[in-house]
Amino acid sequence: TGDEEKKTTRTTCKKMAYHKVSADQRTQGHSQYLDSDELQATTLELEWDMEKELEEPGFDHFRLDSAGDHPLGNSQNTNIDLEPIQPSASPKGRFQRLQEDPDYVSHYTRPGPKSNRCNFCRILKLFCTVLTLFIFGILIGYYAHRKCPPSPTPSEPSNSHFYHEILKEIKAENIKQIFRDLIELPRKEEDTDIAMKLLSQWTSCGLEDVQLVNYSVLLDLPGSSSNTVTLKNSGECFYPSGQKCHRETKKLHSQDLLYSYAAYSAKGALEAEVIDVRYGTAEDLVLIQAITNVTNKIALLKLGQSPLLYKLSLLEEAGFGGVLLYVDPCDLPKTQNLSDKAFMVSLNSGGDPSTPGYPSIDENYRQNRSNLTSLLVQPISAVLVKRLASLPEDSSRSDRCIPLKLPVTEKRIISLNIQTVPTYKTISNVIGYLKGSIFPDRYVLVGSHHNGVYGYTGQEWARSTAVITAFIQALMLKVKRGWRPDRTIVFCSWGGTAFGNIGSYEWAEDLKKVLQRNVVAYISLHNPVRGNSSLHPVASPSLQQLATERQSLTCLGKEKCPGSNVSSVQMQGDSDYFINHLGVPAMQFSYEDIKTLESPSFLSEALFPAHDTVTEELDPSFYLHETIAKITGEVALQIASEPVLPFNALDIALEVQKSLKGDQLVTRQLLAMASRLRETAELFQSDEMRPANDPKERAPIRVRMLNDVLQGLEKNFLVQQAPPGFYRNILYRLDEKMSQFSVLLEALEHCKLHQSNKTLQAALSKVLSSINSAQVYFKAGLDVFETAFAGKK
Repeated sequence: TGDEEKKTTRTTCKKMAYHKVSADQRTQGHSQYLDSDELQATTLELEWDMEKELEEPGFDHFRLDSAGDHPLGNSQNTNIDLEPIQPSASPKGRFQRLQEDPDYVSHYTRPGPKSNRCNFCRILKLFCTVLTLFIFGILIGYYAHRKCPPSPTPSEPSNSHFYHEILKEIKAENIKQIFRDLIELPRKEEDTDIAMKLLSQWTSCGLEDVQLVNYSVLLDLPGSSSNTVTLKNSGECFYPSGQKCHRETKKLHSQDLLYSYAAYSAKGALEAEVIDVRYGTAEDLVLIQAITNVTNKIALLKLGQSPLLYKLSLLEEAGFGGVLLYVDPCDLPKTQNLSDKAFMVSLNSGGDPSTPGYPSIDENYRQNRSNLTSLLVQPISAVLVKRLASLPEDSSRSDRCIPLKLPVTEKRIISLNIQTVPTYKTISNVIGYLKGSIFPDRYVLVGSHHNGVYGYTGQEWARSTAVITAFIQALMLKVKRGWRPDRTIVFCSWGGTAFGNIGSYEWAEDLKKVLQRNVVAYISLHNPVRGNSSLHPVASPSLQQLATERQSLTCLGKEKCPGSNVSSVQMQGDSDYFINHLGVPAMQFSYEDIKTLESPSFLSEALFPAHDTVTEELDPSFYLHETIAKITGEVALQIASEPVLPFNALDIALEVQKSLKGDQLVTRQLLAMASRLRETAELFQSDEMRPANDPKERAPIRVRMLNDVLQGLEKNFLVQQAPPGFYRNILYRLDEKMSQFSVLLEALEHCKLHQSNKTLQAALSKVLSSINSAQVYFKAGLDVFETAFAGKK
């Protein structure tokens, strides 16, 4: 009947209103525990309940205005506007989801209906069913867990235990065996045979893509007879080693006599007075030019203290016609007795001289540049210097070494005869690729060399080649089990290193556009064991922190660790092009003699003939070789596998400030620019690098953008031109004792010679431009991040 329908309607509406009010009260009382999605879901659920009840039979004649005839208590609160509540930032990271409060318990419960007997039975049955399923699930999971142990959770690539699995396969015995196999290979004029052996060896290790890259380049080789030095007053003729001409000797081989020369020197004969210029510094030349005319004279020059090419440029500019080059025994460690040995040097700044700045491929034009200087340059032994100075050969006392010098009381006129033969030869590079799994277009280069001038560089090439091959073998064992680095590792064995890093230059010039965009770092294995007393790391500023961490791990047992001695000094070997033309961060670990580190730098420019047992004497157990292989390998793995490149942006700014500290030449503008660079670098490191290193806040797009910025940091410090023998990357110094920018010190030296500050002003402008470029680069990086993530923070 009509009265019963009205009563039913009133009862139903009261229930609906009460349900909605209860929901609103719960929302107001506990909104701090709910996010906007949960509130919106509650509202949708209420609307759905209303529609469902309106669709039930008996509501056809229901009118909304009938509610006004029957007040429902708190119904005036049913139209509260539910504004979405924004969650606050989580202190645990931007990308971590907020957790619900585990202590939250609702204080409002829905009252059960008066007739709830059936509902209670249904709820009880449902509860029993859920409980039974839950118990069965626990039992199944427990036994399944016992039978199938959980797969290991992938750890961060920086985990040292992960790298240890790879590096533990590198063993000294294995390196020793590889080394002995290499030195038994026949040595020929061209290194193609050794390159083919390496290609076969690396391929058998499992590298998927190993290439042999050949270039036909111009080498300057000795002729059929040795160069000579003849004393005018006595008529005595000497070979560069100090032996008299045409005299039979059992100590020196004819090949040693032939290869005592300066590659790419001028050819011909010169008769002139010999003038002692000591180390050939600007101060030395100023003093000499003040007392004598040096035009077309022959300079007696000591190797060391500055790059040879730079000193030769000063001598050439001063007007000298020739140079006798030697190494003073007082500059060498006492363990090295090289007084009776001449040596070889290369006057090539880098690459094939006939194709400067572009690769030596068949289609390219070749220039006639067999002479890279107008000077006749001849390396000679200390024994020959003593004969020129009329000194007895035993003049050096055991307790104190007396530096060699010519007496100033009498003139010495000599005749210098130099004959070499420019010849085109094939040099070979071996390049092996291990493709990365995430960033295959980013390359970490690990380089050694396999080319030596016959036996003249001794076994140095075999040491570096054995170390890199042992690392490849250990790495590929892990790759065969399914692992890969994030970035591509490129293994390089260069040819033509002794003639001016020709192999690496030609390959890099050939692929310059690709390498500019893709190379992340260069890790050098050039001559890894030069002594046995001290580990000597060299790294660009952005990698110094990583090098310091690795060095500290070797301070075990009796080995001395005097603290961090990582520095950014000019490196030996094939890292040259990547540092100076591509602006790539570089690193190199090697063992040295402490005396070598204390003596004048750049003595390594001389390539002495080495006897066959020198490596066995330096490191008979090959433990030092194993240490270098593991340290270098771990660094390569970190750079190749860390999500964020382990480069330190702030260290670059600190290095710049350090280089300007205490320099009287520095202007206020330079200091102010360096200070701004440091502030921007600090902001960049804290705002961008620190969050990206937290796995909880690591977004792939942010990591990629950050790595692109880090990859290009050092490119800002490449100057257009640098003095001969100096790095174009001004972040690198000449030696350990120098803290100022090398280009500024060289400009100051130039001022002493020419009494003009024109060169100095140009050098200051180069440094200021580089610092300003880096400041703009950092600022642009910050702006890009701010723009890209403006709406996501």
